[in-house]
Amino acid sequence: MDIDMEASPSSFDPNDLSIREQFRRYGKRHTSLGNSPHPETPSSSSKILFDGNNIQIRPNAALFLEEIKQEVENFESDGGTHQSSIRQLKRRSLMEDDFAGFDNFSRRTSSPLKSSKIEEDDVYGDVLESTFALFASLLDSSLQKLMTIPDLILRFEKACRNVSESIRYGSNGRHRVVEDKLMRQKARLLLDEAASWSLLCNFCNLAENEELPQDLLLFPTTSHLEACKFVMNEDDHTAQLCLRIVQWLEGLASKALDLENKVRGCYVGSYLPSSGVWHNTQRLLKRGHAAAATVQHLDFDAPTREIAQQHPDDKKQDESLLEDIWTLLRAGRLDEACELCRTAGQACDFFMAATLCPFGGLNLFPSVEALLKNGKSRILQAIELESGIGRQWCLWKWASYNASEKIADQEAGKYEAAIYAAQCSNLKRLLPICTDWESACWAIAKSWLDVQIDLELSRYQPGRLEILRSDGEEIDLSPGHGDEALQSVGTESWPRHVLRQQPRDLSALFQKLHSGDIVHDSVSRGCKEQHRQIEMNLMVGDIPHLLDLLWSWISPSEEYNEFRVHGDPQMIRFGAHLVLVLRYLVDGQIKDAFREKLLTVGDRILHMYAMFLFSKQHEELVGVYASQLARHCCIDLFVYMMELRLEWRVSVKYKIFQSAMEYLPFSPEDDSKGSFEEIIDRVLSRSRETKPRKHDENSLDVAEQHRWQSLQKAMVVQWLCFTPPSTINNAELIKAKLLLKALIHSNTLFREFALISMWRSPMMPKGAHMLLSYLAEPLKQPTDNLFKSFDEFHDSSESLDEFQDWREYYSCDATYRNWLKIEMENEQDPLVSLEERQRAVGAAKETLDSSMLLLQREEFPWMVYVDDPIYESEDPTYLELHATAMLCLPSGECMSPDYALCTALTSALYSSVSEDVVSNRKLMANVSISTTDNFCIEVLLRCLAVEGDGLGRHELNDGGVLATIMATGFKGELVQFRAGVTMEISRLDAWYSNEGLLERPAAYIVRGLCRRCCLPEIILRCMQVSVSLVESGNPPECHDELIDIVASSEDGYLHLFSQHQLQEFLLFEREYSIYKMELEEETLVEDS
Repeated sequence: MDIDMEASPSSFDPNDLSIREQFRRYGKRHTSLGNSPHPETPSSSSKILFDGNNIQIRPNAALFLEEIKQEVENFESDGGTHQSSIRQLKRRSLMEDDFAGFDNFSRRTSSPLKSSKIEEDDVYGDVLESTFALFASLLDSSLQKLMTIPDLILRFEKACRNVSESIRYGSNGRHRVVEDKLMRQKARLLLDEAASWSLLCNFCNLAENEELPQDLLLFPTTSHLEACKFVMNEDDHTAQLCLRIVQWLEGLASKALDLENKVRGCYVGSYLPSSGVWHNTQRLLKRGHAAAATVQHLDFDAPTREIAQQHPDDKKQDESLLEDIWTLLRAGRLDEACELCRTAGQACDFFMAATLCPFGGLNLFPSVEALLKNGKSRILQAIELESGIGRQWCLWKWASYNASEKIADQEAGKYEAAIYAAQCSNLKRLLPICTDWESACWAIAKSWLDVQIDLELSRYQPGRLEILRSDGEEIDLSPGHGDEALQSVGTESWPRHVLRQQPRDLSALFQKLHSGDIVHDSVSRGCKEQHRQIEMNLMVGDIPHLLDLLWSWISPSEEYNEFRVHGDPQMIRFGAHLVLVLRYLVDGQIKDAFREKLLTVGDRILHMYAMFLFSKQHEELVGVYASQLARHCCIDLFVYMMELRLEWRVSVKYKIFQSAMEYLPFSPEDDSKGSFEEIIDRVLSRSRETKPRKHDENSLDVAEQHRWQSLQKAMVVQWLCFTPPSTINNAELIKAKLLLKALIHSNTLFREFALISMWRSPMMPKGAHMLLSYLAEPLKQPTDNLFKSFDEFHDSSESLDEFQDWREYYSCDATYRNWLKIEMENEQDPLVSLEERQRAVGAAKETLDSSMLLLQREEFPWMVYVDDPIYESEDPTYLELHATAMLCLPSGECMSPDYALCTALTSALYSSVSEDVVSNRKLMANVSISTTDNFCIEVLLRCLAVEGDGLGRHELNDGGVLATIMATGFKGELVQFRAGVTMEISRLDAWYSNEGLLERPAAYIVRGLCRRCCLPEIILRCMQVSVSLVESGNPPECHDELIDIVASSEDGYLHLFSQHQLQEFLLFEREYSIYKMELEEETLVEDS
């Protein structure tokens, strides 16, 4: 890896000085990193961010306060025995509980030196992690049309280079060998990614089809102008592709030189004038100490003429100078290479400068930039008016070819031979010095481009094209003969000399790069690197294979799990952004099969990256990528995240909420994009589903966990209570819709919670009170104006009224449980103080007062709504009630249902009503074991809707037949069934149905069921409290009113009682009367 990095011009190490540098005469040399672009390492408690140009440290006040709070909590739990940075504390707080103990132990036992090292390593980790936020920000700007896709690609490339530079040169500290190698690898991978983005940007320019400036066109034309026209021709994509590849690779090498100059203050070619003069040889000749094999003259032809050599140091300096000229040519810096030749001081260097820029110093590269630089120079036009178009061009190529062969045969210098070979497409002399993939690819692409241009220019010389065609057939028929047979061929047959060396197509070009017998071994190894494979696929345009390749790297497991992250994080990030860029670049220009591949595999890659960001607690970044997924993938992703983060901190949950709100539409717009409304509806629906459980769980634990499920259901409503960002469209309208959804769903949960919380114990129904706490803040503001902003005003008013009813009910329930708790505590203490007794009496009176207020409501009775929508239908309409429940014994133990038990329960449900009702209403009951939980049963009741129960107004407000049947099960009074067995509800829904299809909710059934169960229970609790008060000598004043409420036909409470409840009511009344009579007797005795 190190050898490759040092050999690669795109990722060199300026600190690794080679032997040849001691012969260079730099005007400025730095041997340390004093000029490092990042001299200071950021503090470990700061977050490193990028603005595209520099690294900045920006404190986040909200995050800082949250970290301080977490630090205080950890300090209290750990006793304040260790200190750590705020950033480390944040990372620890995000760890799973399983690793908390190990984390605390390692922090307390680590030495200061080790802690310092960890902090420094974390800085580089933060630098890499900052790329996720930076790329998301850039992509967001592009999606909002603030920048074009080519500009986005350029910013991606620049970001990768900045991060790579920060990792490689951002620290002044010394590192161990392994650490330094790891840093080099990270920096190298980012530079490779930057190269891939640069290639894609060049291809964007290819798609734009540059045009030649009309003001630079000459008549008669010139060979250079025709070469530019040929390359810019839309019909010849091969020449354009070769041009872009060459420009791309030269750009990478040029940027590497700029980085060297930035880090060290100098780069190749920074010589003093006359550095090419042989000073050592000159001193030997003056002193007369020159050996016989040493040249006697100092002109550049002396070594050839005298068959002698200059001083070894001068020879090494010449070779170093030629290597720098080669490096500048490789970077596309032709002007700097020529200037270096001219300032070297030798006549041969002036000759080489003239060879590099012939015809009066013209740049003959076939690009618009070279044409603009040359301007309207008529030197080449004047030459070709006399000799013909392309003749001098061929003569220049032929002469360069002969020079490269002659120098190579004499082993005079590999770089000198390569410099001349680069002018004439002589790959045989070029490839031996290309020790990295980029240089070899540049050499082959440039040679191929030049040969294509030479063949194009042959059309302007009569008879030359036919000679080349016949020669080409000769070469094909004689593959065993090399270029040796062409040495004597003149300029008439150019480029026959090098034609056989060139690839036939792009596949042949890549085959040459893979072939170890003609390229360096490091080039063949480079072909196997990930980004080299990406770049080769981009060159040939094989996007489907590229997508499969990316997917195989980031998800190597055969068993694909869409919610599990594989592969290198930086490669996952690159793949996700590459998919998005390709989608926008080729939009509307691709075939259906290609489009399907880009959508399906691309969505997998995007989904994998979104899951990676989620796993790294970057929830705020997920939305920008999830919004680009297919509708079902987007919905599934957010549902998964919301369910997994349900019990996390509010700040984490709000990041997910805000991300979905900002990047997704609130309501469904089309089938291609997911919406927040679909996501939250899915989350709400799944929260009410029965969760699968193990079969060997204790039955009592199962029953208790079913009660705790209410807490999980209630927590989901918090997603609806967040305030939408003010930056989105229609924020106030969306806020009202969210609140309405929260009210509707909360009312549904309140009904279920009420039916499972009728036990007389001090334990509060936590789920219900959690719902009340969530909705307390949103409902503090005036709701009338809020709900008038959209059409569902009637539904919102009814939902708000029901919520107020439930809030009053749970307030009564809380006062009763508070009294019961005090009463039970007093019973356990034999020595109860007077103060405790008075507190119990006060709690009892408060319970009676709140309950009587609820029971004595005349204008708006509890759970009765005059404006309840009336359902009318001419077709036969059915009512259905779906329930998921457990069967519990009086001891609280849960029964494990079997088929016999389900059959018996079905029969008991039918027996709850008369045979006439079963017949006339077409009643159907079905009980089965739940497929998700073997302790639960699924109950389905269906009957025909009739006037007063399903059709028209519901005068009795008792839920009708279906509520009557279910109430017997909830109260444990099923006929012909095991006595005392009750149904603990887990989910309850009622619907209108037609021909088996559920049409709309029948909320009146569940409300009536709640009235049947809750109101008698409230009255019985009041009777229990009254008995306690009269027993303590404080008879309540409202007892007679309570009796009148039950007996009154106007209130309609009597028919809500079951037979057992009426018996219990009478027993309480009897007990109350006895205590009251005893109290009166005691009073008479005292008076007497």
